[in-house]
Amino acid sequence: MKKKIVINVPMHNEKARSKAMSIAVNVPVAAVSIDENDQLVVTGEGVDSVCLAKSLRKKFCFADIVSIQDVNPANSSGPSTPDSSPPRPTQAQYCPPVYYERVVYDASPPNCTIL
Repeated sequence: MKKKIVINVPMHNEKARSKAMSIAVNVPVAAVSIDENDQLVVTGEGVDSVCLAKSLRKKFCFADIVSIQDVNPANSSGPSTPDSSPPRPTQAQYCPPVYYERVVYDASPPNCTIL
């Protein structure tokens, strides 16, 4: 499934823009572009957004993932039917109570002194 990833990267000049584009091209992508807000827009199938942001952070010290969207094809094959089953109710699970046990050992056992 194709994804559109928007990453905010500080690109102040043309050299920084070309660096960001070259880093993004190393990941298997279908299209790379930079919009007017200095945001890198990457479209591709099987793109790992975290690895892409990590590699951009190595060069620019700052890269923020703004959004990740699934790109739907223009011609969808018929309407999809939603799941008709009702949602399952949630159940609260509580931890069992904890009981502390302390064994007391008497150092001097009771001896009979009268014999």
